[in-house]
Amino acid sequence: MVSTESAQTHTAWYAQDADAVVAATSSDRQSGLTAGEADERRRRHGPNEIVSEPGPSTWAIALAQLKDLMNLMLVAVAVVSVVIGEVSTAIVVAALVVLNVVLGTRQELKARASVDALARMQTPQVRVTRDGTLQQLAATVLVPGDIVQLEAGDVVPADGRLLTSATLETQEAALTGESAPVPKDTRTLGAADVPLGDRSNMVFQNTSVTRGTATMVVTETAMNTQMGQIASMLSAVAPSKSPLQRELNSLTKVLGIIAWTAVALIVILGVIRGQSLTTVLLLGISMGVSAIPTGLPTFVQAMLAFGARQLAEAKAVVKNLTDVETLGATSAINSDKTGTLTMNQMTVRTLYFHGRWYTVDGEGYSKSGRITQTAGEAAPDFTLLAYGLCLDSDATVSDTGDIVGDPTEAALVVLAAKIGVDAPLTRRTYPRIAEVPFDSAYKFMATFHHLQVDGRTQFVELVKGGPDVVLARCGSAYLPGRHAVPLDEVRDELTAANRELSEKGLRVLAFAARRLDGQENAAAADPMSLVEDLTFVGMVGIIDPLRPEAIDAVRTAHAAGIEVRMITGDHAITASAIGAELGLGPGAIGGPELQAMSDEDLAAALPRLHVFGRVTPQDKLRLADIMQRGGAVVAMTGDAVNDAAALKKADIGVAMGSGSEVTKQAGKMVLTDDNFGTLITAIRLGRNIYEKIVSYIRYQMSKLFSLVLLFLVASIFDINDGVALTPLMVLFQHFFITLFPVAVIMLDPSPPDLMNKPPRDPGVPIANRKAFTQWLAYGVLQFAVTLAAMLLAPGDMSTTEASVPMTTAFVVLSLGSILAGLVMRRDPESGLTPPILGALKILSIPVVVTVFAVEIGFLQDLLMTTSLTGGQWLACLGWSLIIPAVVEAEKALRRRQHARPTTPISTAAAVDPQRAR
Repeated sequence: MVSTESAQTHTAWYAQDADAVVAATSSDRQSGLTAGEADERRRRHGPNEIVSEPGPSTWAIALAQLKDLMNLMLVAVAVVSVVIGEVSTAIVVAALVVLNVVLGTRQELKARASVDALARMQTPQVRVTRDGTLQQLAATVLVPGDIVQLEAGDVVPADGRLLTSATLETQEAALTGESAPVPKDTRTLGAADVPLGDRSNMVFQNTSVTRGTATMVVTETAMNTQMGQIASMLSAVAPSKSPLQRELNSLTKVLGIIAWTAVALIVILGVIRGQSLTTVLLLGISMGVSAIPTGLPTFVQAMLAFGARQLAEAKAVVKNLTDVETLGATSAINSDKTGTLTMNQMTVRTLYFHGRWYTVDGEGYSKSGRITQTAGEAAPDFTLLAYGLCLDSDATVSDTGDIVGDPTEAALVVLAAKIGVDAPLTRRTYPRIAEVPFDSAYKFMATFHHLQVDGRTQFVELVKGGPDVVLARCGSAYLPGRHAVPLDEVRDELTAANRELSEKGLRVLAFAARRLDGQENAAAADPMSLVEDLTFVGMVGIIDPLRPEAIDAVRTAHAAGIEVRMITGDHAITASAIGAELGLGPGAIGGPELQAMSDEDLAAALPRLHVFGRVTPQDKLRLADIMQRGGAVVAMTGDAVNDAAALKKADIGVAMGSGSEVTKQAGKMVLTDDNFGTLITAIRLGRNIYEKIVSYIRYQMSKLFSLVLLFLVASIFDINDGVALTPLMVLFQHFFITLFPVAVIMLDPSPPDLMNKPPRDPGVPIANRKAFTQWLAYGVLQFAVTLAAMLLAPGDMSTTEASVPMTTAFVVLSLGSILAGLVMRRDPESGLTPPILGALKILSIPVVVTVFAVEIGFLQDLLMTTSLTGGQWLACLGWSLIIPAVVEAEKALRRRQHARPTTPISTAAAVDPQRAR
């Protein structure tokens, strides 16, 4: 590993001229490093990765699992078993402890591996110049001397000295504690000892670019960065348990209290009766084993991990297992438009230039296509527009259609190619003198260049942005022949053209220019002050086709009671047209109107608003907050840096795989295919996983209650000397019987109407009063059937030798558990509906195991069972069938009651399920 004694501690890069730093790192401003130089430096410096504190060893994890309350209880049972001579019981209990520890350890190691895999998947991509070519590479391959391009939304991949910058600001709160973005520039700092927060010509690893663009030379990587030095001082922090895990752990503790209270009661009753210490302890062991929910935490953790793997296969990667559970409760989605609901393959369709209309052919990012116009019109001179298309953007588009940068800017580069202009060559020929980078706060971008216009070199400002903000900064407009007239003369015409494009669902960008000969110094000092008195050049109408599956996904979300709203920076008219095509609900509103509404008015209007245009980051954050206060569980999608705050605020922040690194870090889930349909699939999977967890807990709790009641009643009424079943019978049930119904629950396909139900209320815990009552009722049912079968079976009962009544109880409890698992796998739906064949195949295994346990000699000796006659087997089956019959009847009654007609809900409630609740 590279030493944590950073070279930067000794080298004050900020005090050196930019060219001197480039020379010191043996690099080149224009061509960067060669591939060979980069490889050699990577061998010397190692990968550009922060080396985290080593995690606990496998043995340490296993020891932590052993200290779990449930396992400690089982260890106590094993020790007592040895003391009273129940060696076989002790061995089986010890095996159960080992199994729990192994499964828990394996699950945690898998979870760590999943996090590591996610970290690898989320490795930031950077634009670096190698061998004179701008390439997109993983940040981990950077080495000192690399020349890296930065823009708003990027995470700085390494420490570096700025070579060029344009209104650059970075967020360094994680490093310096400074909450506000920090302005950066290339000026050399004279002092030799400048505090970290004041090194304005340096950028640091893992800070984020919030505004502007820059070029930097990498000075430090990996553990030699400022972040690396901090990381080397930190120790590993133990991961916290999810809310669901904490809830289940609390449930386990409650059950432990119930179990040990019952054990104490049984022991006291045994002592009062004058039973021997061995018999009393045997009773206590049997009770303890029956009441400890051995597999509960492990199963739930495994189900969440299983869900996370399913989500990853569906191209949705969650960062924490608990997010799988939260997904299932989603009741509202605030979706970005571009790239999520649409294909993110922007294409210019219409061009309004110098007062005339033109049509643009071609698809996606293919540079083939043509621009057509009305017959008889003079050939247009697109020079000023072409400058704006190429120079007022940063995206690059290869001849094969691969893009680097913003998709909308890529569409402009493609349009320039169709005009006959090469963007990369134009950018090299006319470099930027100054710029105002695009920002969602003012919605335009301006660049300043020396250009060839009208046969001579002139200093020209080029502006690109939303038509409303660009027109507001214009004083004139070009007509055919580049004849400028006051804007007021053509304002109505331009406004109508903008409206016409917007009403077609096109994204509209306007272009303007201003000649500024002799004002180079003013532009460099304060470029923003010169974005006024512009001359309007033209507008382009850009379409981003909807994803084919987006319309179906929105329809599925509505059927599932999930409100879908589109939140976009587009004009409200444009957004409304797209919203109608998607099938979103009624109502569209623009940012200014939204900002004018109070929180109370907005909350009341939300059921009638489903499209939000021209919104700011603050608007997105406010919407999520108001919806959450109204009881909604909000999923928010986004890909740009201005979405990050809202994603962090949302219950499920969903970042796009192609989005900014800041957004991916802020989100809780990453859609690797940028597809809205994948989010709906993820919600379906989240719901299914939660339903399986609920089904498992219902089954497990019912079985535990039945065993507790069975032992309590047997002890209180001195049935079979207080021992309803031997400890090994109970353990055999845990190991070889209930395991298979649990597998049926886990592998059961999701019910077809899963997405036709309203979202669950996250405020209602799994162990709520209604659920607890159901568990107890099903437990009483299984207990009553088992007890009745045992009492009515022929023969005497004994704790010292095998008996028909105890064997009957064992068989009825086994078969009843198997059939209960079949019918309890779904609720309130019937567990006997197709597909059922796969479940029956799995459940045939414990049936055979039960027969072996009763009829095979060595198992009879181990478990204290005895062979049953054919009639007794039929009787056991008959008793067992009562359990699924009663459970199915109870569910049918609930379904019938639910299906009864109720008072119609209001229209507003129908639109908004939150109000309906």
